Amino acid sequence: MTDKLEIIDERFSEIGEMLTQPDTVNDTAKYTELMKEYSRLEPICQKYGEYKRAAAENAEARELLKEGGMDEEMHEMVSEQLNTSAGDMERLSEELKIMLLPKDPNDEKNVIVEIRGGAGGEESALFANSLYRMYSMYAASKGWKTEVLSANETELGGYKEISFSIEGEGAYSRMKYESGVHRVQRVPETESQGRIQTSTATVAVLPEVEDVDVEINQNDLIIETHRSGGAGGQHVNKTESAIRIIHVPTGTVVDCQDERSQYKNKEKALKILRSRIYEKMQAEQNEKIASDRRSQVGTGDRSERIRTYNFPQGRVTDHRIGLTLYKILQIMDGDLDELIDALITTDRANKLAASEDNE
Repeated sequence: MTDKLEIIDERFSEIGEMLTQPDTVNDTAKYTELMKEYSRLEPICQKYGEYKRAAAENAEARELLKEGGMDEEMHEMVSEQLNTSAGDMERLSEELKIMLLPKDPNDEKNVIVEIRGGAGGEESALFANSLYRMYSMYAASKGWKTEVLSANETELGGYKEISFSIEGEGAYSRMKYESGVHRVQRVPETESQGRIQTSTATVAVLPEVEDVDVEINQNDLIIETHRSGGAGGQHVNKTESAIRIIHVPTGTVVDCQDERSQYKNKEKALKILRSRIYEKMQAEQNEKIASDRRSQVGTGDRSERIRTYNFPQGRVTDHRIGLTLYKILQIMDGDLDELIDALITTDRANKLAASEDNE
């Protein structure tokens, strides 16, 4: 690890010098690219500097204790320095290992979230709405921006399916753990006898991708227009503003009818299509990775049951890490950080263990 850190430290110093040179300052593209790399390396180098200072203090204390000839008070002080610096070295070493873990290239991307009602009929559609509200409130608490891309609303205010984007710093790095099957246990609004029902909804979190990430050949697309349907007011069914796009090679179908403008619906549909194709490409790549190198927190597979929301007991249980929190109302109001932080911690620990096994 030390050799790798020395190389990073040298590169950091090299970039620092380059950023002061006139030819770099005058080249906006080069300057921007170097600043990105500088900003990425800076926290690692700062932490490595702390580690080296702790190591120097530890070596100094060892040398003094080896030489001897100290009075009792001095000996006690140097021994304390030895123990403190050793503890600092261990802590900083673990922090550096985490910082050196390979970064998910999608972590800084915006996301597209797709929620679909599953088993449970109308109640599953109402639960899909509850999840949409939960994620919208979480995004708002982070200062992120949300926008509905497509929605198929039911008469009771639920969603058979809804797709929406979340834009903001680090959105994918936190939202990516939400992919999978979410299960709810509660008395439905439609239940007159007070019986508890179990329903599900499926969440897929996709990184929002640009044209440069996924190249789509226009000849591979079938684009159809149709009248929008569902609960949507007087405009519904009057004009053919809804858009359906079929990507022939993958069989991916996207339907968007949320906007009155056909152009806007097409733009949103293409955004969803790019992300779905990108997800399929990633899934194919992940299949080639050995199972022992995958993150154990969850594969992001939308068929994996990841969480249960039990309203009668006031609890939320994440099955991937065995965590149960008795704060269901706060969580449904977007208080997700405790859950997501625990998932990130477990994910990092598993990746650290895997990297150590491969060394």
